[in-house]
Amino acid sequence: MEPMNSSKLFGLDGKVALVTGCSRGLGKAIAVGLAESGCSLILAGVTPPEETVRQIENIGSRYITVHLDVSDESSVVQMVEKALSAYNKVDILVNNSGITQTGHVATEDLSVEEWDKIMRVNLRGTFLCSKYIGKHMIESGGGSIVNIASTGAFKGVPRAPAYCASKAGVVLLTKSLALEWARYNIRVNAVAPHYMETDMTKGLMAADKVYSALVNQIPMRRFAKPEEIVGSVLFLSSPAASYLTGTVVVADGGCLTI
Repeated sequence: MEPMNSSKLFGLDGKVALVTGCSRGLGKAIAVGLAESGCSLILAGVTPPEETVRQIENIGSRYITVHLDVSDESSVVQMVEKALSAYNKVDILVNNSGITQTGHVATEDLSVEEWDKIMRVNLRGTFLCSKYIGKHMIESGGGSIVNIASTGAFKGVPRAPAYCASKAGVVLLTKSLALEWARYNIRVNAVAPHYMETDMTKGLMAADKVYSALVNQIPMRRFAKPEEIVGSVLFLSSPAASYLTGTVVVADGGCLTI
């Protein structure tokens, strides 16, 4: 392989990227970052990504929006059909859609229905999107899949067994697909953030004692901003990561080193 100059090493010009769950928080930041890097976007999710669209229009990038319930196989199939109809290809898939437990109730009070819902969105959804986009990538000659995992995949969190178990599943799904699809030039990696400043953590941040206790477990003494996780996703999507597959980039402010 010939050496690549640095301007092309991280370049994503002309690529088509599909991001799930991109109406807010990390998903929005990732979609905007990919647009700024030269990608055309497929914005897929249950909630209309109005603010994400506004920012992408300001950048001047091409995009389409597609309604998607990642836990519903027929919804995923229809989304892929619309994406390919619009662009004829998908080079990058970012499986960002995810939910956590409501109210962080004690495990003995966690309903089976909520457990199943979290598994359907976080793990089944990642599998379904990877399956159907992966099939296209096999036929088209390759691509990059980036799954959003969590430090909860490696470090248990009290009152969050379903979330942690689902994200641990995402990590092993990432590694399994990486092994299976490497021969098709499909790279499958993951990013595992720790706590971020998003709508999902507003309640934690509003509780001073809880927030202080959590921050004290992080060497950098703060939650991440979603924009700080985007670089890892862009890197794994780019030619700079051409020899990386099955890798999990942990973006945790040093938490797991303690």
